[in-house]
Amino acid sequence: MTIQVQIVSPERILWSGEAEMVTARTVEGGDISFLTGHAPFVGALDICRVTIRPQEGADTHYAVHGGFVEVSNNEVSLLTDVAEAAAQVDVDRAQSALENAKSALSSDPFDPAGALALKRAELRLHVAEVVPS
Repeated sequence: MTIQVQIVSPERILWSGEAEMVTARTVEGGDISFLTGHAPFVGALDICRVTIRPQEGADTHYAVHGGFVEVSNNEVSLLTDVAEAAAQVDVDRAQSALENAKSALSSDPFDPAGALALKRAELRLHVAEVVPS
């Protein structure tokens, strides 16, 4: 049995189809996986890797930079302002952002913008499989 999954940004639908499972991370709940028959759920997404296990083929990974997840009637909708499939990650840009964030944090280790930039850059590189998770 499968669930219907969509990852949606303001510009377009990034992924839509049937899947056996979806795994994401919520802000206050940690990692969570959704399978057929999951109870209704609404949660805020953290900056995280979203993994979709389609009915056939390899898992699909996305770098999701926050948003919301809603589960109801075997449908999972992930709504986000920014998300990138692994193949869409600009590795050079992500590595540059990582270095910039590290530099900013070296001068001010408590800079919240620097910490978020570091988290986003590391996520992109993990999803692109440049560095291990």
